[in-house]
Amino acid sequence: MKIGIFDSGVGGLTVLKAVRRRYPRADIVYLGDTARVPYGIRSKSTIVRFTLECAEFLVSKEVDLLIVACNTASAHALDVLRKELSIPVFGVIEPGVKEALRLTKSGNVGVIGTSATIRSGAYQRKLSSAGVRVFTKACPLFVPLVEEGLVEGDITRSVVEHYLSELKGKIDTLILGCTHYPLLKKEIENFLRGVNVVDSSEALALSLSSFVRDEGSSSLELYFTDLSQNLEFMVNFILGKGEGIRLARGVFAT
Repeated sequence: MKIGIFDSGVGGLTVLKAVRRRYPRADIVYLGDTARVPYGIRSKSTIVRFTLECAEFLVSKEVDLLIVACNTASAHALDVLRKELSIPVFGVIEPGVKEALRLTKSGNVGVIGTSATIRSGAYQRKLSSAGVRVFTKACPLFVPLVEEGLVEGDITRSVVEHYLSELKGKIDTLILGCTHYPLLKKEIENFLRGVNVVDSSEALALSLSSFVRDEGSSSLELYFTDLSQNLEFMVNFILGKGEGIRLARGVFAT
């Protein structure tokens, strides 16, 4: 069983980690489009084009299914991918919503993510159609915090308070709508005492149980479209050990 995982950068490694923990024998190929991150500031048409190019790269590696770990790409390009590809395609939005609906008691659910993910309305539409009240907040500084390794401490606590103060007391469940955000889960839970915090990475891994066969050689291939300065640090930081990193060639022309 070979699983392809795509993200606009390194945040999708949190999804990889969750999938690998649940299906340790499956082979995994990961692609991070670090040359063109962030997707959150792009137009929908550009996000769709970038996503299709990255998906084609993973299909060329003969993966059996594709996971779109990027929330922005899931919001804007998932339907296109499902039409264009002959393999199953999964995003992170639907599993996160399903888990939030299972957990909420008050019917008040918060969603945090990039500006593009929040602006897309993808989470809001799915949650509202289930009859819950939705509170959203874009948290653009969360990604730079994670990529600097600042996942806890005074600076991180201040930024968490800055973004989430308006949600405090209004929700009983919060969806982390960005793959970087699970790394800030501890500080978020500490600030939003008693709120269920949904990690879409874990919810997605669980949702694959009917599609993934836990068999293979446990191989892991990591590809990135640009070998940025802190890439090795982030790979080790998220996965917890050194892994081979390769430059992805042929994803895009330039």
